[in-house]
Amino acid sequence: MAANSHRGGSFYGDAAPYRSRHGLSTRPVAGSDEIQLSIDPMDLDDEISGLHGQVRRLRHVAEEIGTEVRYQKDFLEQLQMTMIKAQAGVKNNLRRLNKSIFQNGSNHILHVIVFALLCFFIVYLWSKMSRK
Repeated sequence: MAANSHRGGSFYGDAAPYRSRHGLSTRPVAGSDEIQLSIDPMDLDDEISGLHGQVRRLRHVAEEIGTEVRYQKDFLEQLQMTMIKAQAGVKNNLRRLNKSIFQNGSNHILHVIVFALLCFFIVYLWSKMSRK
């Protein structure tokens, strides 16, 4: 027991050698293995007051956590609605683009390929001329 190493020392003052905490002390009963426990009510009141303060702080922290959870829940719901609207907009625009391509034909792909070949040809000629 850790209290045994402090027998009669100044750690517990003039308390009994088996004192475990403030307000609690043990005394061996003569001729028996039993221990008699004595509780100081003043120290218990201090302990209860300290615990009451800690419970109050923990309750305040729990309320703050609840407030933050509600705030984040609302934020996520708004974000989810925004994503649903964005997905619907993209889907609608893709549908219109596909309809437009189908009605007007797919010549835009041919135009992109011709433009890429023209750019490649210009870069090729420019590299040949710069070596001379």
